[in-house]
Amino acid sequence: MSSNNGGNIYGDGASVMERDELTELHYITPIVNVPSILAKGILSHNGAKHLRHESVAMDEIQARRAKVIVPGGQKLHEYANLYICARNPMMYKRKAQYREICVLRISPDVIDLPGVVFTDGNASSDYVRFSSAPKGLDVVNLDWTFAEYWTDPDPIIEWQKKSAKCAEVLVPDKVEPGYIIGAYVACRESQESLTGLAKGIAVEINSHLFFR
Repeated sequence: MSSNNGGNIYGDGASVMERDELTELHYITPIVNVPSILAKGILSHNGAKHLRHESVAMDEIQARRAKVIVPGGQKLHEYANLYICARNPMMYKRKAQYREICVLRISPDVIDLPGVVFTDGNASSDYVRFSSAPKGLDVVNLDWTFAEYWTDPDPIIEWQKKSAKCAEVLVPDKVEPGYIIGAYVACRESQESLTGLAKGIAVEINSHLFFR
């Protein structure tokens, strides 16, 4: 399955991502959710809606995502969504909450599961491309997805870069707990909080990821 809505928006000079460059995936979540995630996994939006949990998602974005159907697959809300790089516009909007949130590190082995899909940007974008894993990683613009910032003098290019920073990996239904390999937090306070809630998970301070 591959869907290219709008052609190659990156141009011929774009650096596409290779499998060996994908060392981990990211999931942004409030720290208080981690014990449940370690027990039940990272659930899709629809899978989690009946569970008591806190969310960093924005209502207007979720309303857009609710209307998206992945080409050849399910509704977008039936997938657990991971980021290729969590230092992105979503994180930037939540940077004031840095003490309460963490980034779970997910093994890249998850992309070998059946039905996994890559996107080259925010999955609810009008011009997003979807491509089946594991080969579909080549839709991801390596330079833009891992860029320090997404600003650009050209407003159209800036919009493209901003979307690319939110490139996703969509996993049908849920990501099992066994794929969680650790967590990042922004500060010592958060590290102590998460370590106290989730015994046995490696917690590393990475303030840069949280725009600190």
